[in-house]
Amino acid sequence: MVTVKQRGVTIWLTGLSGAGKTTISNALEQELRDRCSKIEVLDGDVVRENLTKGLGFSKPDRDENIRRIGFVANLLTRNGVIVLVSAISPYRDIRQEVKQKVGDLIEVYVNAPLAVCESRDVKGLYKRARAGEIKSFTGIDDPYEAPINPDVECRTDLETVEESISKILAKLESCGYIHKLAVLAR
Repeated sequence: MVTVKQRGVTIWLTGLSGAGKTTISNALEQELRDRCSKIEVLDGDVVRENLTKGLGFSKPDRDENIRRIGFVANLLTRNGVIVLVSAISPYRDIRQEVKQKVGDLIEVYVNAPLAVCESRDVKGLYKRARAGEIKSFTGIDDPYEAPINPDVECRTDLETVEESISKILAKLESCGYIHKLAVLAR
């Protein structure tokens, strides 16, 4: 068996709650498992429950949450792992800070209008935020600073999950992080 050395990269999916970050991350993970041996997923909700428990939703706490996710992503990336980060990460400055530290990072803007995100809200978070039960909720009473020049933009209100994944895979291939799958001749 021939082992191919894998080049590490962090794929950072950012966007509003309900935009489709976790959906794309899960589907992308399955697609990448066919090509790559070392993949890890850092989902914002899971990380908050385990790694950053105790942090609130103030700007300093949100920034610290993203720094910690970025620290773990950097460790994994530099050891040849493909890391899928799915986190709202609402502030441009901290995303840029993490991108500079990690280096090998593809920023994916998972873009859907607020109304679409609210219609997808299975947890009822937007409804609770609009009722004043949740304070500092991104997109309602706390800002989301969309990426100015993301490496990939997925318009989840206009394209399928498969189309979004294809865009991300094409970027990974063009940057040399993964190899194109050979098409079998019939």
